[in-house]
Amino acid sequence: MKIGRKDIMNRIALVTGASSGIGEATANRLARAGYKVYGTSRRGAQGRQRSFAMLALDVTSDESVATAVAEVLRLDGRIDLLVNNAGFSVAPAGAEESSIEQARLIFDTNFFGIVRMTRAVVPHMRHQRRGRIINIGSVLGFLPMPYMALYAATKHAIEGYSESLDHELRTRGIRISVIEPAYTKTQFDANFLEPDSKLDEYREVRAALGKRLKEVVAAAEEPSVVADVVVKAAMAARPKLRYAAGGLASRLRLLRRFAPATLVDAGVRKDLQLDVQLDAVVATQ
Repeated sequence: MKIGRKDIMNRIALVTGASSGIGEATANRLARAGYKVYGTSRRGAQGRQRSFAMLALDVTSDESVATAVAEVLRLDGRIDLLVNNAGFSVAPAGAEESSIEQARLIFDTNFFGIVRMTRAVVPHMRHQRRGRIINIGSVLGFLPMPYMALYAATKHAIEGYSESLDHELRTRGIRISVIEPAYTKTQFDANFLEPDSKLDEYREVRAALGKRLKEVVAAAEEPSVVADVVVKAAMAARPKLRYAAGGLASRLRLLRRFAPATLVDAGVRKDLQLDVQLDAVVATQ
């Protein structure tokens, strides 16, 4: 059973990070499904025609979050669905190549951005006694990603926060879901932040993994695959806590759940060619 189109007419959705990629595809898909959608980005509308309205919002700013949420409530008086999508990653690098300040920066956007948005929206959903919050996680929320440790850590944090929050708010008519895509064909890598404490010891590995990541992203599924799963979760009468988005994500979820840990470990290393890279580094020493 799912919520019908007639039931969602006039429902209000707020989607962060909607200027491109998964966020833009999700906002478009929700608009087609019948939601009135407000997308957000740090720069706002920028004059481009879209199927949804755009608002300026910086998820790292308490004031910006409060202003954007207040504007949606002023215009429509309610928020029925929040999709937390805004985020970024540090380019593939050793974990020690990012300073504490850089670690704080990525958590401030990817994790605390979700916390800020949730804290701003939940009081209104509680008053309505109805609402959905959908957080865009990743398969890296349950699998390791060598050389992207900080990004994986933020996605693990989203998993734990979302599950706890769903238990807290379920009896108040609010449900939380996490969408877990794998590689997605977006410009996400174009916005990578370079590590701020680079070491020569990781130079070859950084180059090899950067090349490998571009290859897999080029062959990955489109953002619309993730957007379709978001709509499925938003319209489900009994939403699940976790949704894998796409074929690879579904296979990885099953692998993590049922395969021996040694097999998962070997699979991660083989996919990223880590031992090949190690051999190459040793050969140059």
